[in-house]
Formats: sequence, C-alpha cells, structure tokens
Amino acid sequence: MKKKTVLIVLFMLPLVVYLFFATGVNSFMRLPIVTPKVEDVNSNWVALNGEKVTLNNKITILGFSGENMLDNRGNYFLLTDKIYSRNKAFKDFQIVFIAPEGTQDQVKSVLERLSKLTNVSGYHFVFAPVAEIEAYYKQLKLVEKLDSHHGTKFVYIIDKERNLRGRKGKSVQGEAEYKEGYNINSSAELHNEMTDDVKIILAEYRLALKKNNAKRKI
Repeated sequence: MKKKTVLIVLFMLPLVVYLFFATGVNSFMRLPIVTPKVEDVNSNWVALNGEKVTLNNKITILGFSGENMLDNRGNYFLLTDKIYSRNKAFKDFQIVFIAPEGTQDQVKSVLERLSKLTNVSGYHFVFAPVAEIEAYYKQLKLVEKLDSHHGTKFVYIIDKERNLRGRKGKSVQGEAEYKEGYNINSSAELHNEMTDDVKIILAEYRLALKKNNAKRKI
C-alpha cells in the first residue's frame, strides 16, 4: 500500500507543478474576468455565409480583422495552427472576426487558403459599418485600441456567458500581470500563453459539466 501511494505521488507531482506554472495566478482552473458581460454580435450585421453568429453559449476567440486583412493574412495561419486546429473538435468552440463592410473578398481569399489546410467551419466573419465596429469595441473596455484600419492584431477569449477572460493579478514570480488579448502576430505568445489559457477555459467547463453530471461534450 505504501509503495502504491509513493507511485501515485510521483506520478501526480509533475502534473501539479506543470499546472501551477502554466496557469500562474489563475487558481489552476480559473481564468480571471477582464470585462464582464460584453455585448453579443449585432443581429443586423451580415455574416459571410448568411449564418446566425452569436457569442451566447460559445467559447469564442473574438477578433477584429480591419480593412487590410490581406496584408496580415499570415496572422490567420498562425492563429489556425496554434489555436484553431487544436480546439476545433470541441462542439462549442468558435472563432469570430468582426470585419468592416467591403472586405468580403479579402475574407473569402483568406478562408479559401485556410480551407486547404483544415476545416474552417468554426471560423465566422460578420461585416459591419466601421462606426459600429468602433462602438462595439469600445464597450469591451480594453486598454488596446483599434488601429487606423479599424482592426487589431489581438484576439480575445470570450466565455459562454460573454465574459472577456484574460490574466490579471500577480504572476508566479510575484510581478503584476495583466493580459486582455493575445497577439496573433506572435507565434511564441500564441503557443506559450494563449494555448494554456484556452486549455484553462475548456477545462473549466469540463469540470462544471462533470459536477453537474452532464453527459454531453463541450
């Protein structure tokens, strides 16, 4: 019995240490709320394929593609490789970009290229007037601002209750930490930070489902 206990400890200890350092101050399985109850996607905004797009009851990676999407198309390949491809199998996971009206052809071009690499059914683009995009972004209450093309290189994690999640508090080194978005121009940031934080959100909902004796997948 004693030998079995030792083996269990030796097996679990590395996992606990990994979770501690991977999640920082996020209490292992809880990612802090940066902005609570953000607005849902405007129902009047037209989606690329005419589908209904909502943030409700979805784990969403939210972005703002801007008017110069083709200039930044490499960012979407990074996001697809590091985040989307690893999580697309989860039923309630999606990526939503809010794009300026008139950029439909750019979006189609990028999605066509991405579709050669993976199934892009979890990617959604909705198109809106730039004034409405600016107003929507403002209610997110973020430090980062949209650029002159009404877009940003950052994407944001929105949970099923439409809370914007990120990092705030102190890191494991005891330093002040604040992260509201993730730079899709940075492979290292997507791989080292966003991957972990998305895992935390997914694990959080798995745990909640388990506690409620839910049988369906996220």
